[in-house]
Amino acid sequence: MGSSDKREEVIQAWYMDDSDEDQRFPHHREPKEFVSLDQLAELGVLSRRLDADNYETDEELKKIREERGYSYVDFCEVCPEKLPNYEEKIKNFFEEHLHTDEEIRYCVAGSGYFDVRDHNDQWIRVWVKKGGMIILPAGIYHRFTLDTDNYIKAIRLFVGDPIWTPYNRPHDHLPARYLYFGFMLLVKCI
Repeated sequence: MGSSDKREEVIQAWYMDDSDEDQRFPHHREPKEFVSLDQLAELGVLSRRLDADNYETDEELKKIREERGYSYVDFCEVCPEKLPNYEEKIKNFFEEHLHTDEEIRYCVAGSGYFDVRDHNDQWIRVWVKKGGMIILPAGIYHRFTLDTDNYIKAIRLFVGDPIWTPYNRPHDHLPARYLYFGFMLLVKCI
């Protein structure tokens, strides 16, 4: 990766292989094909690096919340010991889906994978570690799983009351998906 971008210390991305091995494995292609954070941004996937040890008083987090209108915050701890119906939930998280609102996750402990689709419908694995914030645009197909450490504690941020309705693929008829397609066309034209 070799960049001086501090986000790359807590967020890394690469194209996934087609293996049926455990979903918690990295699933690198051979040879490895890394994806830059700028390339993720072209898909509408935004990223930040924040101070996870001081999230309660972090001025940068406060600024992001104000700029983006995130008025509701809660925590989600995903691990076998803390999440009721763990096996069922982890299967649901890994089902390819979209949301009609953006999905914001700020990892304050542990790590996990967010998989997103690129322009050609190929999977990109985004590894988010402590201090990483990822913002997935409404309408992007994605999924989540833990890595082999089996633990993440994330802050979930929402605009207004939390709405977390997953629409499993295919749901291309939803307005959020049309808006995402429009965004993708605009990016291609620039």
